[in-house]
Amino acid sequence: MPAAAMTAKRTTETWTLPATERDPMLHLRCQRSPGTARGAALYVHGATFPSALSVFFRFDGHSWADALNDAGFDAWGLDFAGYGESQRYAGMAQSASAIAPLGRADAAQRQLASVVDAMRASIAPALPLHLIAHSWGSIPAIRCAADAADRLASLTLFGPVVRRDEGEPAAAGGKPLLAWRTLTVWEQYRRFIADVPRGESNVLLDRHIEAWGRAYLATDPEAARRDPPAVQVPAGPVADIAQLWSGRALYDASRLRVPTLLVRGAWDSVCDDRDAARLLQDIGRSAATRDIVIAKGTHLMHLETSRLELQRAVNEFLLECTS
Repeated sequence: MPAAAMTAKRTTETWTLPATERDPMLHLRCQRSPGTARGAALYVHGATFPSALSVFFRFDGHSWADALNDAGFDAWGLDFAGYGESQRYAGMAQSASAIAPLGRADAAQRQLASVVDAMRASIAPALPLHLIAHSWGSIPAIRCAADAADRLASLTLFGPVVRRDEGEPAAAGGKPLLAWRTLTVWEQYRRFIADVPRGESNVLLDRHIEAWGRAYLATDPEAARRDPPAVQVPAGPVADIAQLWSGRALYDASRLRVPTLLVRGAWDSVCDDRDAARLLQDIGRSAATRDIVIAKGTHLMHLETSRLELQRAVNEFLLECTS
């Protein structure tokens, strides 16, 4: 059953999808548009932080979900198993070296498909449904969109991970693959600044990373007990990215049939010009595509100073696909 609360004249509802034999309980949040919604936008998060720290997180009082609401869309966010408000995998209580990486693409695709099915069947059956996927989340999103084209109005790929040539450096860096890993606020902050060219100003303000960092640690009840404090997440996404970057495919983009937006920051090293060109070539003529590059943005642009440009670009695309 949904639980509702009012925040700044916006209604927020939370849903849970019960655990199954293969997947833990999943958490789903919706921030309703104040007026009559013209569509539903489901956000699919990346490898290291959940929906509350991305689409729903407010910088200076305004979130991406707020921007979606302003354009007339209900903003939805899924937490994959092992993240945020969703249940942890049982294996996350074991040694990280004891079992295979948790939360890989097959499991993520299955979880996302179950959410799409639930939304189409009962939660939001009448509204056009748009997927917005970031980074590693693009892998299950592309796979799901290929199988569910009749249930989707569009697909937005924000900084997607694309197959690279065999022999390029892999995401795991040759390290043994673990079941799960932990990330500190400092490790996250390094990701924000790593791709900013020398001589350019930081794209994430100090007051923002401080507030975001506190909220990030709060997503894991055990974070404060670690030294230094850190959030535990499944390591399956790292294994997936390593596979893609070693030349092995995890999805077939040529199967896409829904209008697709590729949007990325000009400084994004995870999805650069070559990656974008390869993905667009793979999609080919199977779906209408658009490629938008936003200046002074990195792979985490939704949390940076260019986030408003990102939000506007996505809103314009969703409106075109809804009209």
